[in-house]
Amino acid sequence: MRILVAICMSITLLLSTIPAHAHRFPDRPPLPEENLNEVVHEIIITNKNKFEPLLEKTRDFSSIKINHIYKHVFPGFSLTGTKRDIQQLKKESGIEHSSPVATYQVSVEESVPFIGGKEIRSHFDKKDHRLTGKGIKVGVIDTGVDYTHPDLRRNYIGGYDLVDGDDDPMETRGIQGRNTSHGTHVAGIIAANGKIKGVAPEADIVGYRALGPGGMGTSEQVIAAIDKAIEDKVDVINLSLGNTINGPDWPTSLALDKAAEKGIVAVTSSGNSGPMVWTVGSPGTSSKAISVGASTPPMTLPYLTVGFSDKKIELQPLQGSVPWKLQKKYEIVKAGIGTEPDFPKVKNKIVLMERGQITFTQKAIRAYEEGAIAVLIYNNTVGNFSGSLEKELPIPVASVSQSDGEWLKKQTKKQNNVVKTTYQPVKDTIAEFSSRGPVTHTWAIKPDVVAPGVAIDSTIPNGYQEMQGTSMAAPHVAGASALLKQAHPDWNPDQIKAALMNTARLLEKEDGTLYKPYEQGAGRIQLHEAIHSETLIYPGSFSAGLLHQHDKRTKKRIKVTVDNQSDQEKEYAFEIPKKTKGIQWELPMPFTVKAKEKKVITIGMDITPSTIGAGLHHGNLFLKEGDKEYHIPYLYVIEEPDYPRIMGFQFGKGDQEDVFRYELYLPGGAEEYGIVLYDPDTLRFVAFLDWDRNVARGLIEKKVNRKERNLNGIYKAVIFVKKAGKEEILETEISFEDTMIGGH
Repeated sequence: MRILVAICMSITLLLSTIPAHAHRFPDRPPLPEENLNEVVHEIIITNKNKFEPLLEKTRDFSSIKINHIYKHVFPGFSLTGTKRDIQQLKKESGIEHSSPVATYQVSVEESVPFIGGKEIRSHFDKKDHRLTGKGIKVGVIDTGVDYTHPDLRRNYIGGYDLVDGDDDPMETRGIQGRNTSHGTHVAGIIAANGKIKGVAPEADIVGYRALGPGGMGTSEQVIAAIDKAIEDKVDVINLSLGNTINGPDWPTSLALDKAAEKGIVAVTSSGNSGPMVWTVGSPGTSSKAISVGASTPPMTLPYLTVGFSDKKIELQPLQGSVPWKLQKKYEIVKAGIGTEPDFPKVKNKIVLMERGQITFTQKAIRAYEEGAIAVLIYNNTVGNFSGSLEKELPIPVASVSQSDGEWLKKQTKKQNNVVKTTYQPVKDTIAEFSSRGPVTHTWAIKPDVVAPGVAIDSTIPNGYQEMQGTSMAAPHVAGASALLKQAHPDWNPDQIKAALMNTARLLEKEDGTLYKPYEQGAGRIQLHEAIHSETLIYPGSFSAGLLHQHDKRTKKRIKVTVDNQSDQEKEYAFEIPKKTKGIQWELPMPFTVKAKEKKVITIGMDITPSTIGAGLHHGNLFLKEGDKEYHIPYLYVIEEPDYPRIMGFQFGKGDQEDVFRYELYLPGGAEEYGIVLYDPDTLRFVAFLDWDRNVARGLIEKKVNRKERNLNGIYKAVIFVKKAGKEEILETEISFEDTMIGGH
């Protein structure tokens, strides 16, 4: 199976205040002719009645090869062929959707007791069995599972390898620098049953290896794994993986929607690209799946202070690093990006390095060999990041945000470069790296909930290790879903999702204000409360969509189901929301729901956008029943918001000599779009790599022959997108040399 490996570049997003491009660029040349002979990879979704005829039709094209046939997630298939043949095939009736194949990568005190998992094991299901997940099948779609691990071998009941095409989903082993452990760590959080206890220690684990060496794979493999999991009739699927595409209709998101419709609880991580809004990626954008962000369990985090400054800098230890336990004061020294031939004197000092060009491990090794006591890597884009080391070193390695890194650099210039580590207990904060919503186009609230995702200890091949990321948060929810399914075998995915959302704990920032719904969803899960919930409210959150400021008044009506699971009639009443100028709520009067029955209620919103003003507007509605209170997060958007107009830009060598490929996603489409190349030294205009008008939202994927376009060497690339009166620019360097540049 062919793996598409992305080359990550150092990217800067800038909102332009410069006049329109027509005023500062030369006349646009004709677009390069489309190469219809280039080989492309597509996923085709068909009309159910046209599936067989279309599959048969592919045989008419000599270049087309079918890679996977999807039977359960949706009628369709993935294929490889020339652009000419695939374009001809797509003229046939019955094709509902097509997308290019995308690239995916794996994105303390004990965390299981923190969500109530240990306490629940003393509870019993309806058959008088302890709640341990026994009899529940959980599919782990990931890098594979080390089923020989002593903490997992009793849980593992089989699986499939979508990378190699066999029934052995073992982690990648024996490839220096590309061995994997991610899937085993995830499986341990769900169901380890040995030295470490997972959330559901007696659940059955079914492993699906969809990501190969280095934790990389394609959307066709991930979808094929979902399809296989549906065929195997698993009860819960966990996908601790994702890409940076914030789109609701990406095929992996649609596949998870279908899995939920088939009765499977689908759980996925929201992504590690926080803390900015609009960073949640597919499949975390799936409307029916449970998208999970990362919170901190009770733990002590290290912070740096410099001199007499009041500023505290939170450190994010990299996965695989030894703990940061520095007690004394140390000098901090900046050391560029780590590739410079003249390295500063760093013996017994903390080294500050910028992210990019070489791996985190290479940076850390360089600093260690020069005698450093610790390493800090600061981000080259906004926010912090969650990274990992390929091998453990004797010194701690941590990340800091771009702004904190730049601030530390300034202190070194002022000779104010002695830092002290302090340690502060924290819990129930949202991890800075945790991706935020909402979802573009649908404006849905994501993530749905959060769970512990910082410094989580779990199984890896041949041992145990702490890791962090929303990849670690999602399996807490998958394990919780297994316990809920055991306790309530008749509950469907909507009901299990509702139980987790309705009973979640709303989290507050240090200043006492609530995190926003698109940061925390409904809050941090509380397993005990979810299992014993007698009222289910779904959907667990809602969006009233996009409104325009010139609208005088808009009425929105939202249907919500109140499901009384108890043996007694219950009476419910909404708490009257605080009066806000420009919005009037129409909430039901107090109402009753009989035992074991459901009632559909209507929530009305009369919104005057011109009074409220542009932006993301959000809050929580509270529904009371006796001494219990349930919350429902809501969101509405006024005017086209400032979501990134450009997402997922990648550039790298193609499959043929002199051919390079690039792709990017336009979540809202574009009135005008282009990629302009400049000489990086003189900033002289060189060429338009691409340009177009009225581009539909979705993925742009193209190839360019450097000889045909007379391109060679390194260029500054300026990508611009204009939409709804706003223009965005992304600046990066791309190389048409055989040895590519780029960060990690």
